[in-house]
Amino acid sequence: MTAARRTEPAEAKVIPIESAPSWHPGEARGGVADRIADALGGALAGQLGATATKVLGKGWEDRAASGLGFLRRRITGDYEIDEFGFDRELTEEVFLSLLRPLAEKYFRVEVRGAENIPAEGGVLIVANHSGTVPLDALMTQVAIHDHHPQKRHLRMLAADLVFVLPIVNELARKAGHTLACNEDAQALLERGEVVGVWPEGFKGIGKPFSERYKLQRFGRGGFVSSALRAGVPIVPCSIVGAEETYPMIGNVRSLARLLGLPYVPVTPTFPWLGPLGAIPLPTKWTIQFGEPIPTDGYPREAADDPMLVFNLADQVRETIQHTLYTLLVQRRSVFF
Repeated sequence: MTAARRTEPAEAKVIPIESAPSWHPGEARGGVADRIADALGGALAGQLGATATKVLGKGWEDRAASGLGFLRRRITGDYEIDEFGFDRELTEEVFLSLLRPLAEKYFRVEVRGAENIPAEGGVLIVANHSGTVPLDALMTQVAIHDHHPQKRHLRMLAADLVFVLPIVNELARKAGHTLACNEDAQALLERGEVVGVWPEGFKGIGKPFSERYKLQRFGRGGFVSSALRAGVPIVPCSIVGAEETYPMIGNVRSLARLLGLPYVPVTPTFPWLGPLGAIPLPTKWTIQFGEPIPTDGYPREAADDPMLVFNLADQVRETIQHTLYTLLVQRRSVFF
């Protein structure tokens, strides 16, 4: 499926060859893109080249060539998206590039156990959720892509709210996220994707700071049913550090109801410092992926056994909770 979608006309019309135009819109866009790329390339190859080498260092030519190629494909529509709207190139070249400094420099995320994620085939990542703002999900996406040997992409299952917000909806789709429902989860798992779910939902990211690192209810275990039907392993993921980025000390419930939001947080810096209060605290993070829990030993109809689903969901939850406690004991400081 490509970004340039075409709609077939209701009635075909024959245009004589001698009357047909000698150019096509796609070719025109390609010509414009080529001229832009050539102009930029020529400028960088000239006097700007020496300056670029001093400022950007060696190897900037390859990065520039890659960027110009990306620009050309964007202008001409020569890129692919899947049926869920996932734009792999845009995610790798733009989204992950913007998030990477936040993960590496600001939160200094330490990733452990990435090798526990299978090199291929479907796998379900189940993680704890926290932090008032769901930065933990985005950091997990960066961690899997950058630290897994196969550079796999995490396809996140997001809440309904994400897909009703303007702009956020489109960005989420292009980054590979989809609605948190069993149908989408199972479809992605059966296609061999790495799927991420945060079963605590808003109960996790919206809990008060006094309940930090205490897992909330995991719901009915729908994620386990999807894994059982697809026969894929479940990998527990424990995240430490996100709880302290926005310590939630209060919740303006009346305003939240008015705005249709799950909560309106009050933190030590927000709303007291205005826009500056929206800056997360630079906490030190650890993301640990545990041993996979296999499900391929169960028959497909096991997904309809509520007791089995509950037991597996509880096993995943207990594994994450125990790992969180272990990581907290090992942590020297919130910020170092």
